Amino acid sequence: MKKIIASYPRSIMTCRGEPFVTLARAIVGQQISVKAAQSVWGKLMLAYPGFTPEKMARARVTRMRACGLSQRKAEYIRDLAGHLAKGKFEPSSWATRHEDDIIKDLTQVKGIGRWTAEMFLMFNLLRSDILPLGDIGLLRAIHLHYNDSVPMTLSDISALAETWRPWRSVATWYLWRSLDPIPVEY
Repeated sequence: MKKIIASYPRSIMTCRGEPFVTLARAIVGQQISVKAAQSVWGKLMLAYPGFTPEKMARARVTRMRACGLSQRKAEYIRDLAGHLAKGKFEPSSWATRHEDDIIKDLTQVKGIGRWTAEMFLMFNLLRSDILPLGDIGLLRAIHLHYNDSVPMTLSDISALAETWRPWRSVATWYLWRSLDPIPVEY
Protein backbone atom coordinates (compact mmCIF):
# COMPACT_ATOMS: atom_id res chain seq x y z
CA MET A 1 0.00 0.00 0.00
CA LYS A 2 2.85 2.37 0.81
CA LYS A 3 4.20 2.06 -2.73
CA ILE A 4 0.77 2.67 -4.30
CA ILE A 5 0.16 5.77 -2.18
CA ALA A 6 3.61 7.12 -3.04
CA SER A 7 2.70 6.86 -6.74
CA TYR A 8 -0.02 9.53 -6.28
CA PRO A 9 1.53 12.14 -3.99
CA ARG A 10 -0.84 15.01 -4.73
CA SER A 11 -4.08 13.06 -4.69
CA ILE A 12 -6.79 13.18 -2.08
CA MET A 13 -10.39 12.06 -1.80
CA THR A 14 -12.77 14.98 -2.03
CA CYS A 15 -16.35 15.53 -0.98
CA ARG A 16 -18.92 16.64 -3.53
CA GLY A 17 -20.89 18.26 -0.73
CA GLU A 18 -24.51 17.93 -1.80
CA PRO A 19 -25.97 14.46 -1.01
CA PHE A 20 -28.23 14.48 -4.08
CA VAL A 21 -25.32 15.25 -6.41
CA THR A 22 -23.11 12.58 -4.84
CA LEU A 23 -25.82 9.93 -5.12
CA ALA A 24 -26.78 10.92 -8.65
CA ARG A 25 -23.10 10.78 -9.70
CA ALA A 26 -22.81 7.33 -8.16
CA ILE A 27 -25.87 6.16 -10.12
CA VAL A 28 -24.39 7.59 -13.33
CA GLY A 29 -21.12 5.78 -12.60
CA GLN A 30 -22.63 2.35 -11.99
CA GLN A 31 -20.94 -0.29 -14.18
CA ILE A 32 -19.23 2.16 -16.54
CA SER A 33 -15.73 3.59 -16.68
CA VAL A 34 -14.77 6.76 -14.82
CA LYS A 35 -14.22 8.52 -18.15
CA ALA A 36 -17.64 7.52 -19.52
CA ALA A 37 -19.32 8.57 -16.27
CA GLN A 38 -17.63 11.99 -16.42
CA SER A 39 -18.85 12.45 -20.00
CA VAL A 40 -22.47 11.61 -19.12
CA TRP A 41 -22.31 13.77 -16.00
CA GLY A 42 -21.03 16.75 -17.98
CA LYS A 43 -23.93 16.41 -20.42
CA LEU A 44 -26.43 16.22 -17.55
CA MET A 45 -24.99 19.38 -16.00
CA LEU A 46 -25.35 21.21 -19.32
CA ALA A 47 -28.91 20.00 -19.81
CA TYR A 48 -29.98 20.65 -16.21
CA PRO A 49 -28.31 23.72 -14.71
CA GLY A 50 -29.21 23.98 -11.05
CA PHE A 51 -29.37 20.19 -10.68
CA THR A 52 -31.75 19.86 -7.70
CA PRO A 53 -34.02 17.09 -6.43
CA GLU A 54 -37.08 19.23 -7.16
CA LYS A 55 -36.01 19.85 -10.76
CA MET A 56 -34.91 16.28 -11.45
CA ALA A 57 -38.05 14.73 -9.93
CA ARG A 58 -39.93 16.40 -12.81
CA ALA A 59 -37.28 15.78 -15.50
CA ARG A 60 -38.31 13.90 -18.62
CA VAL A 61 -36.64 10.51 -18.96
CA THR A 62 -36.23 10.98 -22.73
CA ARG A 63 -34.25 14.19 -22.20
CA MET A 64 -32.10 12.50 -19.55
CA ARG A 65 -31.46 9.61 -21.94
CA ALA A 66 -30.25 12.10 -24.56
CA CYS A 67 -27.44 12.92 -22.09
CA GLY A 68 -26.26 9.31 -22.23
CA LEU A 69 -28.16 7.76 -19.35
CA SER A 70 -29.85 4.41 -19.75
CA GLN A 71 -33.61 4.23 -19.22
CA ARG A 72 -33.07 2.61 -15.85
CA LYS A 73 -30.50 5.13 -14.61
CA ALA A 74 -32.77 8.01 -15.62
CA GLU A 75 -35.59 6.39 -13.64
CA TYR A 76 -33.28 5.83 -10.67
CA ILE A 77 -32.23 9.49 -10.58
CA ARG A 78 -35.89 10.55 -10.73
CA ASP A 79 -36.75 8.15 -7.88
CA LEU A 80 -33.86 9.47 -5.79
CA ALA A 81 -34.93 13.05 -6.55
CA GLY A 82 -38.49 12.21 -5.52
CA HIS A 83 -37.38 10.73 -2.20
CA LEU A 84 -35.39 13.85 -1.39
CA ALA A 85 -37.90 16.38 -2.73
CA LYS A 86 -40.68 14.76 -0.68
CA GLY A 87 -38.57 14.65 2.49
CA LYS A 88 -38.49 10.86 2.78
CA PHE A 89 -34.87 11.19 3.97
CA GLU A 90 -33.22 13.63 6.30
CA PRO A 91 -29.69 13.96 4.86
CA SER A 92 -28.65 16.30 7.67
CA SER A 93 -29.02 13.38 10.12
CA TRP A 94 -26.66 11.13 8.18
CA ALA A 95 -23.50 12.81 9.46
CA THR A 96 -24.05 11.31 12.90
CA ARG A 97 -25.79 8.05 12.02
CA HIS A 98 -24.21 4.61 11.74
CA GLU A 99 -23.23 3.38 8.27
CA ASP A 100 -25.68 0.46 8.37
CA ASP A 101 -28.61 2.80 9.08
CA ILE A 102 -27.66 5.05 6.17
CA ILE A 103 -27.31 2.06 3.84
CA LYS A 104 -30.78 0.90 4.93
CA ASP A 105 -32.24 4.34 4.10
CA LEU A 106 -30.53 4.65 0.75
CA THR A 107 -31.30 1.16 -0.50
CA GLN A 108 -35.01 2.04 -0.41
CA VAL A 109 -34.38 4.07 -3.58
CA LYS A 110 -34.61 2.24 -6.91
CA GLY A 111 -31.14 1.70 -8.30
CA ILE A 112 -29.30 2.27 -5.04
CA GLY A 113 -27.84 -0.90 -3.67
CA ARG A 114 -25.13 -1.49 -1.15
CA TRP A 115 -22.33 -0.45 -3.57
CA THR A 116 -23.89 2.93 -4.33
CA ALA A 117 -24.62 3.53 -0.65
CA GLU A 118 -20.98 2.71 0.16
CA MET A 119 -19.81 5.18 -2.51
CA PHE A 120 -21.99 7.79 -0.81
CA LEU A 121 -20.50 7.02 2.59
CA MET A 122 -17.01 7.31 1.15
CA PHE A 123 -17.40 10.36 -1.09
CA ASN A 124 -20.06 12.46 0.59
CA LEU A 125 -19.79 11.71 4.27
CA LEU A 126 -16.06 10.95 3.91
CA ARG A 127 -16.33 7.92 6.16
CA SER A 128 -12.80 6.65 6.46
CA ASP A 129 -13.38 2.96 7.02
CA ILE A 130 -15.65 1.67 4.24
CA LEU A 131 -14.57 -1.47 2.39
CA PRO A 132 -16.78 -2.00 -0.70
CA LEU A 133 -16.24 -5.73 -1.22
CA GLY A 134 -18.74 -5.70 -4.10
CA ASP A 135 -16.55 -3.37 -6.17
CA ILE A 136 -14.88 -5.14 -9.10
CA GLY A 137 -12.12 -2.55 -9.40
CA LEU A 138 -11.15 -2.93 -5.76
CA LEU A 139 -11.06 -6.71 -6.05
CA ARG A 140 -9.03 -6.54 -9.26
CA ALA A 141 -6.50 -4.16 -7.69
CA ILE A 142 -6.12 -6.33 -4.58
CA HIS A 143 -5.59 -9.44 -6.70
CA LEU A 144 -3.02 -7.58 -8.80
CA HIS A 145 -1.04 -5.98 -5.99
CA TYR A 146 -1.39 -8.55 -3.24
CA ASN A 147 -1.73 -11.96 -4.91
CA ASP A 148 0.05 -11.88 -8.30
CA SER A 149 -3.33 -11.44 -10.09
CA VAL A 150 -4.71 -14.64 -8.58
CA PRO A 151 -8.24 -14.13 -7.20
CA MET A 152 -8.62 -14.23 -3.43
CA THR A 153 -11.67 -15.14 -1.39
CA LEU A 154 -13.69 -12.31 0.14
CA SER A 155 -12.73 -13.55 3.60
CA ASP A 156 -9.03 -13.39 2.67
CA ILE A 157 -9.53 -9.87 1.30
CA SER A 158 -11.35 -8.83 4.47
CA ALA A 159 -8.50 -10.19 6.57
CA LEU A 160 -5.94 -8.32 4.45
CA ALA A 161 -7.98 -5.11 4.70
CA GLU A 162 -7.96 -5.30 8.50
CA THR A 163 -4.41 -3.96 8.32
CA TRP A 164 -5.77 -0.79 6.70
CA ARG A 165 -8.26 0.01 9.50
CA PRO A 166 -9.46 2.68 10.16
CA TRP A 167 -8.54 3.90 6.65
CA ARG A 168 -10.05 1.26 4.37
CA SER A 169 -11.86 3.91 2.30
CA VAL A 170 -8.56 5.62 1.59
CA ALA A 171 -6.86 2.32 0.78
CA THR A 172 -9.71 1.49 -1.61
CA TRP A 173 -9.38 4.85 -3.34
CA TYR A 174 -5.64 4.41 -3.86
CA LEU A 175 -6.15 0.87 -5.13
CA TRP A 176 -8.62 2.24 -7.69
CA ARG A 177 -6.05 4.86 -8.70
CA SER A 178 -3.51 2.10 -9.29
CA LEU A 179 -5.80 0.77 -12.06
CA ASP A 180 -6.99 4.07 -13.54
CA PRO A 181 -5.07 7.34 -13.35
CA ILE A 182 -8.33 9.35 -13.40
CA PRO A 183 -9.37 9.85 -9.76
CA VAL A 184 -12.64 8.26 -8.73
CA GLU A 185 -15.02 10.99 -7.50
CA TYR A 186 -18.76 10.70 -6.93
